[in-house]
Amino acid sequence: MGSTWGRRAGYAPRRAASTFAGAVEARERAIVWARAAVADSDIVFLDTETTGLDGTAEIVDIAVVDASGSILLDTLVRPVRSIPLIASGIHGIRDADVAAAPTWTEVYPDLEDAIAGRRVVVYNASFDSRIVSQCCAASELAAPILAWQCAMLAFAEFCAEPGRSGGFKWHRLDLAASRFGIKPGGHRALADALVCRSVVLGMAELGVASAD
Repeated sequence: MGSTWGRRAGYAPRRAASTFAGAVEARERAIVWARAAVADSDIVFLDTETTGLDGTAEIVDIAVVDASGSILLDTLVRPVRSIPLIASGIHGIRDADVAAAPTWTEVYPDLEDAIAGRRVVVYNASFDSRIVSQCCAASELAAPILAWQCAMLAFAEFCAEPGRSGGFKWHRLDLAASRFGIKPGGHRALADALVCRSVVLGMAELGVASAD
């Protein structure tokens, strides 16, 4: 919410294309990746909402859905620290909402069951993978070793718009969703995980599954 987004598919994001042919090639790579992803029955889509972005940020909402969109995990998480108002303003989750929620230590076994041995696709995988590792480290748990893949970097190649630093321009999830006529998830983990799945389906040109 990246790491090498095509690790299992065999390629990584490249520098922005300087020609029309290069843009077409980038888009084609993204489509090939997306088609391989949705053909993988072991794929899951994960999303988190957090208390912030820094090295002390904690997860307050996490969800995982499978290739069909079935829910494998959907839970609030009670953080150690209070949720800052600026974060609540984004996802709408406040301290009172998580007061009776399980802690990360209690949630983690269910997360392990949902993602073990799977290809995990996230929109901005570098962020979510870091936050999961942070929460594990804070709780003295071993972080999962996963094939994290980033739908945001894939969508950047799908659009093939040059970015400021020589790579392809990154797009927010709600903008990616609008490309395929998908309703935005509204910064809640389950809705955004389903939207991520639909964006990947859209890139694969297999039709768009509703995130409703």
